[in-house]
Amino acid sequence: MPNPQYLCPLCNHPLHLDNKTFKCENNHSFDVAKEGYVNLLPVQFKHSKDPGDNKQMVNARRAFLENEFYAPLRNKLLELYQNFNEFDANTVLDIGCGEGYYTSSHKMENNHVYGIDIAKNAIRIAAKKYRDCHYSVASIAQLPFANESIDWAYSVYAPIKVEEFHRIIKAGGYLLVVSPGARHLWQLKSLIYRTPQPHDETCPDMSGFELIEETRLAYEMSMPTIDDRFNLLTMTPFAFKSSDDLTRALTQAEQFVCETDFMIRLFKRC
Repeated sequence: MPNPQYLCPLCNHPLHLDNKTFKCENNHSFDVAKEGYVNLLPVQFKHSKDPGDNKQMVNARRAFLENEFYAPLRNKLLELYQNFNEFDANTVLDIGCGEGYYTSSHKMENNHVYGIDIAKNAIRIAAKKYRDCHYSVASIAQLPFANESIDWAYSVYAPIKVEEFHRIIKAGGYLLVVSPGARHLWQLKSLIYRTPQPHDETCPDMSGFELIEETRLAYEMSMPTIDDRFNLLTMTPFAFKSSDDLTRALTQAEQFVCETDFMIRLFKRC
């Protein structure tokens, strides 16, 4: 697999792989971890000691996704990529890739796939499991890629940094954004809030991008096991609203069925 193409997060000069260390012309260096990823988030750029999702959230999401509850979403993302892919040998970026569940599905024979996330716990898992993609710890606010170097990027529930996305995506390239639809995880929310509110479906302001396609993907998930129910809870911000009543409800129910509701928007860079 060719060496990944990164920019130095300190001086924005290209990084070159020398043995197991990335170096730039200013001699800034970043070692490749034993799992195969590189940490491109210097300590001075961190806003906390361990930014991003904590280890418990990461492990819960990994277990939940491996049971294929979000497989229809993964398949829809891949379908859009294959339908709109206009490049013979393109560069794909998963922005906020987590454990690499969606990232790895985009790897084809003739493309180069990158995944970045601010959570080192998640990147470590992704790099160890999916060896055919390039993974790095990095900030979405300062992506370690050259201007107009990405053909296809996608973001599943990650923060939207329009100017930065516009900088790295090629003219005519694509950005796929997934956000929660109005009734996403409604049954779980109903166990937490007395009067649950629907998610706001307003399309974000995407200056410099044209909206090409907008679609909704919604289906029900049946979770017969208690582990699946608590993995779903733990991987979401709802975990911070946990209570004894919620625990009893998830534990004692014979069946727990929860709706998904995804808004999927495909943008083309102007």
